[in-house]
Amino acid sequence: MKKMSIKVNNSNFNLKQTFLCGQCFRWKETENGAFSGIAMGKRITLSEQNGEIIIDGITKSEFPEWSVYFDLDTDYSEYIRRFSADKTLKAACEVSSGIRILRQEPFETLISFIISQNNNIPRISGIIGRLCESFGENIGGGDFAFPTAEKLRGIEPEDLAPLRAGFRAKYIVDAVNRVNSGEINFDEIDELPLDSARDKLKRIVGVGDKVADCVLLFAFHKLDAFPKDVWVKRLMAEFYPDGLPECTKGAEGVAQQYLFDYVRNNDGLKV
Repeated sequence: MKKMSIKVNNSNFNLKQTFLCGQCFRWKETENGAFSGIAMGKRITLSEQNGEIIIDGITKSEFPEWSVYFDLDTDYSEYIRRFSADKTLKAACEVSSGIRILRQEPFETLISFIISQNNNIPRISGIIGRLCESFGENIGGGDFAFPTAEKLRGIEPEDLAPLRAGFRAKYIVDAVNRVNSGEINFDEIDELPLDSARDKLKRIVGVGDKVADCVLLFAFHKLDAFPKDVWVKRLMAEFYPDGLPECTKGAEGVAQQYLFDYVRNNDGLKV
């Protein structure tokens, strides 16, 4: 089927904010300001033109699954309306409300955030890239899909040495084994409430609250998940020592993304 360019409204969808906020690792900005990435076994490119997002590299029949991936059916203006009841969040919404929470593939998200621990973006992307090149399906053009849990079945830490993942290799192996055994069942996790889902993921060696909440927010779209790394903890101590305001209830993860992007990129508010 012929691939085509598909246009969508860019309301509350800023490519740079969405792809560079730390929720994904296989999207790169091109020289012309577009973003190209690999997800769901395909490489596609998104660009912004005349108030619209242009999606290149997919067929018309594939658009519905990408609409889900980019969360295009969610009205983010409702979050902005709610959050504007709080002074700091209102300021954040005015600057950083172009972030959309991607609905990423659970296994890829789990492994990616295990790799992200005590790491920086270039190294994370490098390790993920080497993982895909070593074990992922060749999808053409020098690109490789993220490997499935089944593809990694039986892997040992020494098999991951070329990735240069360090201590994370044994965590990856444990995650692969638990997914393949059925102990970690993504359909089950999708149906569980936040606390139970987090506890389930924390059975994996090396997965704590932060990694579990990242997986639950960025793969399962549990918007009440609130990942806390050292920077978010500092943000909370400065602006919300008593916890987030009531207007964020049920969408704490969206508020976290807006706040962190705002504070990180605003000269007057340093974390």
